[in-house]
Amino acid sequence: MKISISKNGKLYSTDLSKGIDLSSVLGKPGEELKAWWTDDVHISPVVRGDWVASVEKGSPVNFYNIKFNPHGNGSHTETVGHISPNRESVNHCLKQHHLMAFVVHLSPQPVDGDRVIKLEDLKKKNIDWQGLDALIVRTGDYGLGHDFSGTNAPYFEPELLAYVRDKGIQHFLVDLPSVDKEEDGGKLLAHHAFWNYPENPRLDATISELLRIPAIVKEGLYLLNLQTAAFENDAAPCRPIVFKLSAK
Repeated sequence: MKISISKNGKLYSTDLSKGIDLSSVLGKPGEELKAWWTDDVHISPVVRGDWVASVEKGSPVNFYNIKFNPHGNGSHTETVGHISPNRESVNHCLKQHHLMAFVVHLSPQPVDGDRVIKLEDLKKKNIDWQGLDALIVRTGDYGLGHDFSGTNAPYFEPELLAYVRDKGIQHFLVDLPSVDKEEDGGKLLAHHAFWNYPENPRLDATISELLRIPAIVKEGLYLLNLQTAAFENDAAPCRPIVFKLSAK
């Protein structure tokens, strides 16, 4: 199915049959992306007395519980509620699901033993910020089952998040477990910069992390469909789907 899109006086087209899923799998040990020393997603049948809710165990249906942490298990979208006492719910804050997005590839640079994604490298990219809702950043090629826990994963300069905020970006998506350093003493400077917290919190802005962005997703303009599970929580599992846009 092909569609045409008009935004800011410009026309684009895309093929909805050619979407690329940027989410990481949940519930498949050995293939899940994880962070923060989180356990694997645990899926097990309900047990009530002698009844085990598994067809394999003689039940007429499968009836399983799932235990996971949305920040540590797989792709998730979070709101300013991640750093706010109000715990603003992603189910209320994410109001638009079809977004104009730009994909950019940025390589971390060595800085004092860390690996940092720098604003100066983003500025070198040829990005037309007008009309953009989202920025998707691919920083590396992280294989199935990659666990970021204790690895001091790459992170972003806070100035980069402030820069994209000022460019009007409402939704920031990345393949890393966090936009901030794994251990930074609780400063979370990049989170604070993007959400403009606490000065003037951007309640409708989101950060999505632990995406799995394949190399076939080249730099450029895409239609992003960003969906989350309807949890009343500061974060929820997400499934971002991108569709390459062509100017008409």
